Amino acid sequence: MTRLIKRDFVGIDLSGEDLSYDIFTHADLRYTDLRGTNLRNTNLSGADFRYADLRGANLSDADLRSANLRSANLSGANLRYADLKDANLSGANLRYADLKDANLSGTDLRVTLLSGADLRYSYLEDANFSGAYLEKARLGNNYWFNKELKLNLLNRGARFED
Repeated sequence: MTRLIKRDFVGIDLSGEDLSYDIFTHADLRYTDLRGTNLRNTNLSGADFRYADLRGANLSDADLRSANLRSANLSGANLRYADLKDANLSGANLRYADLKDANLSGTDLRVTLLSGADLRYSYLEDANFSGAYLEKARLGNNYWFNKELKLNLLNRGARFED
């Protein structure tokens, strides 16, 4: 069942909650504790997650288009099939996050911690990886990936499996 959710959640503890299939468009979730929260298939487009704690959260199939996740902690989060088109993930911690099959087109990944993250089969057209830390990040079979970017990421520790 889909519900329309209020917009202001600044600093609230929602850890471990099941918020799957809900609507949080343009919600203010700055500094919110969302550790282990189920946000599967949730509409979070345009939401502000700056400095939020999303460690281990399930964001699979979530709509995160144009969301602001700058400096958020998404370590170990499940973002499989998530739509992150034009999202801001600059400075975020995505260590060991599962981004397999995610749409990251136009996403800002500057200075993002992606060590151990799984980015295989993800759509990366116009994604900005400037200064991103990619040690042991897994890539392969990515869409819209040019050879120059691939070489750059290899030189920074990314692993390609295609």
